[in-house]
Amino acid sequence: MEVKNNIKELHAELAGKKCRLIAVSKTQPITKIQEAYDAGQRLFGENKAQEMSAKYEALPKDIEWHMIGHLQTNKVKYIAPFTSLIHSVDSIKLLEEINKQARFNRKISCLLQVFIAREETKFGFSPEEVLHLAKKNLSESHPNVEIIGLMGMATFTDNQEQIRMEFRLLHSLFKQLQDKNLFPAITMKELSMGMSADYKIALEEGSTLVRIGTTIFGNRNYTSQ
Repeated sequence: MEVKNNIKELHAELAGKKCRLIAVSKTQPITKIQEAYDAGQRLFGENKAQEMSAKYEALPKDIEWHMIGHLQTNKVKYIAPFTSLIHSVDSIKLLEEINKQARFNRKISCLLQVFIAREETKFGFSPEEVLHLAKKNLSESHPNVEIIGLMGMATFTDNQEQIRMEFRLLHSLFKQLQDKNLFPAITMKELSMGMSADYKIALEEGSTLVRIGTTIFGNRNYTSQ
């Protein structure tokens, strides 16, 4: 019941805003994910490819599965047939592997992960690298992928002004790219930023996708898998 209520409260909070909720279900058991599904949630985010693949097999097929964690190239094959969106494309090498694995008569939608935090443990392109990549004709070099926006993770800190500054930087890059005449394989539709601790700031700074786990499911369940 708690998961259901949390989902309903978040949906109510996002109602009227141009932002959708991704329920981060990593390490959560099938029963809790099903509870969120029964409450009307359809977008779920996972950090590990094989865990996401197993949950895809076990749960209703109208779920949109989003890969939100750091994705190793040798794991792409597990999610290529069904993933709705890969948020964490942080290198050209990974983009090339996604293009290679998209052998299922489908284009795989991706977000470019941008490094905006003051933490070396985070991944992502620099804003300059994103601007350079946006000049490329990916329709020719990577015909099986489409870039539909950006993703970023703010520094894990209590300093809300720093978080806001980092989200604002990402939104500025997003808007800058929206104003450019890009090749068809790159569009700026989605801006994925904001998690349980900072999603309210992300909403104020223009996020279109918030990735929320703890606020829905409670603390991570490391014994469920």
